[in-house]
Amino acid sequence: MIDSTTEVKETMQDDTTSSSAAEADFSERYSDVIGKINETLDKVDWSQVGRIGKASGVLLAVIVAQILIKGVLDTINLLPIVPGLLELLGLVVVGNWSWNNLTTGEKRSAVMAKIQTLRKEYLS
Repeated sequence: MIDSTTEVKETMQDDTTSSSAAEADFSERYSDVIGKINETLDKVDWSQVGRIGKASGVLLAVIVAQILIKGVLDTINLLPIVPGLLELLGLVVVGNWSWNNLTTGEKRSAVMAKIQTLRKEYLS
């Protein structure tokens, strides 16, 4: 009876010793990994991250907007008369804009000047 109790105690001490060694090994590896991560993060140019974040946010917003617009247009397309009326409305709007802005040479020049100023403003 005493021998079996002694064996259990010795086994428990061996397990405790091996678990403490494993914990020490783990903590060493953990500190090495954290050290490497910190070194890598120190090399990053953080001034560029804001610009990348803004660009990815805009891209995400555009994707969500396109999904919503597609859903709305698919729903409208299921109605029998509405798609044809929307096409007609688009033709009327384009025709009206063209009549108001492209009928004379002066109006066409004004439109081209406006396009040139917008191009210089946004592309330069």
